[in-house]
Amino acid sequence: MSRPGAAPGFHAEIQDTTAPGWLRLLEMIDEAAADRREEFRPLRELSPEHRRQIVTLPASIGRLTAVRALVLYGSNLVRIPPEIGEMASLEEFDPYTSGRLHWFPYEITRCTRLARSTVSTRALYGNFKFRPPFPQLLPPGGTALDLDGLAPDRWGATGARACSVCAGPVPATGPYQAWLSRVVATDVLPLLVNACSPACLDALPPGAKGYFPTPHRGGAIEQPPPR
Repeated sequence: MSRPGAAPGFHAEIQDTTAPGWLRLLEMIDEAAADRREEFRPLRELSPEHRRQIVTLPASIGRLTAVRALVLYGSNLVRIPPEIGEMASLEEFDPYTSGRLHWFPYEITRCTRLARSTVSTRALYGNFKFRPPFPQLLPPGGTALDLDGLAPDRWGATGARACSVCAGPVPATGPYQAWLSRVVATDVLPLLVNACSPACLDALPPGAKGYFPTPHRGGAIEQPPPR
């Protein structure tokens, strides 16, 4: 087992919801939901400037229940919202060369038809080639939070209302968080769990073979050596 160096932090960017690229993305999601298209390649229709304005996907991505292929090649994304788990028909997920995507929401495991994925492995926390460290996760505090306005540099996301495991409500003091590396389609992805309770964390399955075997909080953990 090798001991990683100092843990990195989360990306702190917050989506500018007035940016033209973001507004156009909202329109494209509305159009794709209305015509029930099976392939969604939103970035291809945006200029390079507008693509750079998008650092996450809107929650409305969950409306795309007919989409079978989601292609986000070459994006500027730093996070994917948990609503991706509502894309019930998703079979192919391609965020390749999105070098700022280091992790994914645990809710992506709800996409039970997902069979093919193409990600930039070297950018992932805990990847088998380099074993880069995971950001340190902290337990919930003792004060109530705005669960729709979380600080992404602390929580990884700007919102967390539903448990990643049971879909129940997250307590007002914030989610119980854990990292878990699991096979998703054709890749092992580092997944961020936002749970409603320690019991839901205890209910998580083991990690992928050759990766850290249990849910963990990141930071100075000892990972298996690179391969």
